[in-house]
Amino acid sequence: MTRAIPFLLIAAIFLSIALPTSAQERMRPEETEEWEPVPPVIDPGPFAGSLAPPSDAIILFDGSNLDEWASTRTRGDAGWRVHDGVMSVVQDAGSIHTHRTFRDYQLHLEWRVPQGVMGSGQARGNSGLFMAYDLSRGQGYEIQILDSYENSTYVNGMAGATYKQSIPLVNPMRPPGEWQTYDIIWRAPRFSEGGEFMEPARVTAFFNGVLVQDNVEMEGETYYIGEPEYHPYESAPIYLQAHGDPGPTLSFRNIWIRPIE
Repeated sequence: MTRAIPFLLIAAIFLSIALPTSAQERMRPEETEEWEPVPPVIDPGPFAGSLAPPSDAIILFDGSNLDEWASTRTRGDAGWRVHDGVMSVVQDAGSIHTHRTFRDYQLHLEWRVPQGVMGSGQARGNSGLFMAYDLSRGQGYEIQILDSYENSTYVNGMAGATYKQSIPLVNPMRPPGEWQTYDIIWRAPRFSEGGEFMEPARVTAFFNGVLVQDNVEMEGETYYIGEPEYHPYESAPIYLQAHGDPGPTLSFRNIWIRPIE
C-alpha cells in the first residue's frame, strides 16, 4: 500500500497536465461550424478594374515591394513572391503582417484564387485577412478568404464570413482566376485603461462591391476550436495568412488603408 501511493500521485499529476483544463479546450472544431442558412449566390458583375487609392491612403502594397510587411514567423523579410504587380503566398515562408499597427480604419484589398486551385471545402484557396492580430498571442479577428465558388463548406467559414462567427449576407464570389475585392470598415474593440472589456469590435464588409457584413458586432477573437473571446489591445498589425493548401497559391494586389481617427 505504501508503494501504491506515490504511483497514484504521479498518475494524478500526469493527468492534470495532459488533460484539457477547460470546456473551451475540450471542444471539437465541428461544434462551432454552422451549415445553414446558406447565403444566396449572386453575380457581382465583372471585375471593373482596380480601385485607385485616395490621396490620404497609406499604401500597403502597390505591386513593387513588400517593405510594409514582415514575416510573422521570423519578424524578418516577408518572403512572399512579388511578380507582375502582385504578391503571391509562399507557403514555406508562412504568414505575413504589417509593420505598422492600426486601430479603426477603411481597408481595400484585392485577391485572386488561381485557376488551377486544388482541394475542396476549407482546403481550397484558403487564407485569411486578420483585421487586427496579436503577434504575442497568435490570435486575431478574421474575415475568411476562400474559394467559395461552387465549393460547399460551413457557411460561417466561407468567403466573406467573419470566421466561425457571422455568415455573409450573400455569396458574390467570382470564379477562380478572377480578381475578388474586399472593402472593410473596421472599428476596434474598446477596453478600459485597466484592460476591462467595454465595447465589441464592429465590421462592415463589401465583397466584390456587395455588402456581406453590415456593421456586425464581433463576439471576440477568431478561434478554430472554441468560442470567441476578447483580450485587450490598443492597436495591432493587419495579417495575411499562409494556410498551407496544396497546389497554386493565392495572390494579392492593390492594398491600401485609411486610418479613421
